Amino acid sequence: MNEGKPGTPGASEGPDGDFVLARPERPDGDYELARPHDAAASTPAAGPADGGAPAPAQSADTPAPDADAPAHPQPLHDPDPYSTPPYGEPGPWAPAPPVQHPAATPAHGVAVGVPPVPPEAAPVAQDAPAAPVTDPWARYDPWAAPAAVAPLQQADPVEEDVRRRRGRRRRTLAGGALVIALVSGVAGGVVGVQLERNGGIGAVELPQAGVEAPDRDPDSVAGIAAQALPSVVTLHVSGGGKAGTGTGFVLDDRGHILTNDHVVEPAGENGDITVTFHSGDTAEATVVGRDSGYDLAVVRVKGVRGLAPLPLGNSDNVRVGDPVVAIGAPFDLAGTVTSGIISARERPITAGGEKGDGSDVSYVDALQTDAPINPGNSGGPLLDGKGRVIGINSAIRSADGGPDPEGGQSGSIGLGFAIPINQGKRVAEELMETGKATHPVIGITLDMEYSGDGARVAAEGSDGGPPVSTGGPGAEAGIRPGDVITKVDGRPVHSGEELIVKTRAHRPGDRLELTLERGGEERTVSLVLGSSDGD
Repeated sequence: MNEGKPGTPGASEGPDGDFVLARPERPDGDYELARPHDAAASTPAAGPADGGAPAPAQSADTPAPDADAPAHPQPLHDPDPYSTPPYGEPGPWAPAPPVQHPAATPAHGVAVGVPPVPPEAAPVAQDAPAAPVTDPWARYDPWAAPAAVAPLQQADPVEEDVRRRRGRRRRTLAGGALVIALVSGVAGGVVGVQLERNGGIGAVELPQAGVEAPDRDPDSVAGIAAQALPSVVTLHVSGGGKAGTGTGFVLDDRGHILTNDHVVEPAGENGDITVTFHSGDTAEATVVGRDSGYDLAVVRVKGVRGLAPLPLGNSDNVRVGDPVVAIGAPFDLAGTVTSGIISARERPITAGGEKGDGSDVSYVDALQTDAPINPGNSGGPLLDGKGRVIGINSAIRSADGGPDPEGGQSGSIGLGFAIPINQGKRVAEELMETGKATHPVIGITLDMEYSGDGARVAAEGSDGGPPVSTGGPGAEAGIRPGDVITKVDGRPVHSGEELIVKTRAHRPGDRLELTLERGGEERTVSLVLGSSDGD
């Protein structure tokens, strides 16, 4: 590299004693002075193509301009002591283009321009008029004075602003749509919950049927219950340290009420019996008559008017499957109505026996029903489909396995038993007339320990007398000790209890046909039932 000093080839002394770099030596041996890089120098001179003469080349020996000529502009930088080749010439020391820093951008998006160069610092063109710079990077001279250029503009600021405004508008619209969607979703959820819970925005009002006539078909359960309930009563009995609750129903307008014997038994001779009617009125009652063998009793209330007796049906007309309605006070719940059917007829059952001597045992040829009957239902009516009494609810089969009028506390298991009203009517009439009921008898003593099929006549009497009463119906029919009775009126009997039940299902004076076995032979006898005063 050549140093820019006087006398050094490749440099010449300027008019003011400074040195300027010279162009590389021309092929003809002349040297060309470097000119400042300005707008005029960047514009090519008019050549033959423009009709002008080519500009004469200047050499190192060309004399400096005279005093009248315009002064040469002062360089904008110190002389390069290292004679660095001009930009664009080959060589490893050619400097890189200067870094262009972006100008500050105001809020409206237009770049701040470069301040214009003062007029006194701008170079003056000598040989050509100024022309607009078409290529700012053409013949770039890093040491030349910066040309006055227009402020930098973005490519299309108007279009950019439109795009930005549109982008902001789209974002605003998208955000607004999202907010509206969220608000609508929440509002819709609230309204949906309100509609689901309440069926509307206003007050809660559920659909409901209108008022209907209270009357029901007389043959329906509701119709039967409406007719029968005013005639059904609840009995509260106490005495002798015991108490109980049962049911009864009105027999006539004189105040007679039919119920079970085991219901009034706690009252004894001096106990209290309180009768509560369906209307809620109460009255004191007294015992008219009772019979433990039939498990029936009649009590009477006084000073009560307007009693409506229940109509009585005929239990002989009842058939299995007939609908029935039971009314009572199970567990002291007065006025309870249940319904079912007749499950069986002539079901022989025994109940009671708490005294141990058998004097309190009831023998009932009962109607079986699946209408729920529980403790407290005892003595209540069992009604047919026309509201007529066909039985007196008396016993239930409890879960412990024994039919017990009140002892089973496990509740109904669908096995309830009622005394047929035909038997109850006869006994009630006798109790109302005499205070006692008569029992039909054969006049024999049975062997209750016999385990075979049928009822066997005992070898000895219970009181030391003969097992076949002298002059009784059995003796007259020819029955002997040891005979086994297998049928009553052609229907089999399987035990002594069943023979008693079948006998008590009749009235005294009724005729029976008995089938018996003696010495391996079967024979039939006929007899007329006698009467006993409840012994």
